[in-house]
Amino acid sequence: MIVSQGYARLGLTVAVLALLAGCAPRDTPDESLSSFSAEEIYKRGEYELETSRRSEDSLRYFQEIERLYPYTEWSRRALIMQAFAHHRAREYEESRVAAQRFLDTYPGDEDAPYAAYLLALSFYDQIDEVGRDQGLTFQALQHLRRVIEEYPNTDYARSAVLKFELAFDHLAAKEMEIGRYYLKRGNYNAAINRFRVVVEDFQTSTHTPEALHRLVEAYLSLGLADEAQTAGAILGYNFEANPFYQDSFGLLTGQGLSPEARGEGWLQAIYRQSILGRWL
Repeated sequence: MIVSQGYARLGLTVAVLALLAGCAPRDTPDESLSSFSAEEIYKRGEYELETSRRSEDSLRYFQEIERLYPYTEWSRRALIMQAFAHHRAREYEESRVAAQRFLDTYPGDEDAPYAAYLLALSFYDQIDEVGRDQGLTFQALQHLRRVIEEYPNTDYARSAVLKFELAFDHLAAKEMEIGRYYLKRGNYNAAINRFRVVVEDFQTSTHTPEALHRLVEAYLSLGLADEAQTAGAILGYNFEANPFYQDSFGLLTGQGLSPEARGEGWLQAIYRQSILGRWL
């Protein structure tokens, strides 16, 4: 990977770095850099990336390489380093722009998987607490999936899989939060709609057992025994050892009911799928 390779070369250019430091003051334009090679400027950028906390201290060098030496190997390297430097500084929008530009310009490059991963991270690292709008989570999922599908045999894909699962769970948590809000206020139909989303669209998330239990609660509150029993049956079939099943079992038996598939509807279809082994 370019980033790790670059850091390993820092110790080889002390004389060049000292000269560049004297010739290119930080508060003046980079015109003086035109007398240096792309490699020398690149190494100065690496040095600043390693030693400075300000992203602009390294970015000025990487950006100058693109201006002075366009369409070269060093220009390509400088672009991916811009994406990395922006991301490290939590300048996520700028990191996205640089990473996408790299992918557009060098789609088949060996560092394309890293650029795609940085692009996904620029969304993933902004995922906020559950109570906020989840637009960034959807974007993160979309770009993480791209890494997984387009670069499946890379370390970035393996890392993307883990982050995808966490982001996926995050979306389910948002639906659960809203569903609980409606359930607590007696808006049972609205609550059921949210829990249904979890059961149908996020069934592999950690929130599925609770979603089924809350469906039992909501349907019992509406007097819809068949639906409540079916939800309980699905919960027991797939998560028998889960504490939420024990709670649902207690609610059902307390009203003289049992967890079993009854009636028709979307839960009945889910039940049939789970019996056929296509639930999880």
